[in-house]
Amino acid sequence: MIMDWTILFFAQSILLGVGLAMDAFSVSLANGLNEPKMRAGRMCSIAGVFALFQALMPMLGWLLVHTAVSCFHVIDKFIPWIALILLAFIGGKMLYDGIKNRNSEEEKPAVGFWGLIVQGVATSIDALSVGFTIADYDLVHAIVCAALIAFVTFVICMVGLVLGKKVGTKLAWKASVLGGVILIGIGIEIFISGLLGH
Repeated sequence: MIMDWTILFFAQSILLGVGLAMDAFSVSLANGLNEPKMRAGRMCSIAGVFALFQALMPMLGWLLVHTAVSCFHVIDKFIPWIALILLAFIGGKMLYDGIKNRNSEEEKPAVGFWGLIVQGVATSIDALSVGFTIADYDLVHAIVCAALIAFVTFVICMVGLVLGKKVGTKLAWKASVLGGVILIGIGIEIFISGLLGH
């Protein structure tokens, strides 16, 4: 499928980045809270790890699904349904977790290298499912989408680290709720566009 470089493509990729980055944002708040004297280099390293995993997971999902779609074209018509179900599930879980933890101010210990890797995987695992939602992208569009997700994640995590150093984790549950709403909205948009044949 040949795609155009539309405003909708860039807007959707950026919004996917925002929605997916909310878990990493919440963890960044906690990391910043527990390391108030964290230096800029370490902040960039933490944000970079989150951004890397947020880019790798959708690409891995895209690769798996794109291969399947290329071999079995009957899957094409189910992609809007799969996207809606997955993003609604992920977004709904984020909404639930955010509301459930709205009064939590639990602190987490300072994180080492392997702990950071674990955090990166844990906060990006949902992004693997996003590969289903971008399965009709060609390789270049998928890479650009993943790069935009990574860039947005990096910026949001840097903001989370700075805020964490100053205000702590009180914003974490609101970030989770916002991320959930965004992902559900994108799922609905993909579903409607798929039904209308856009």
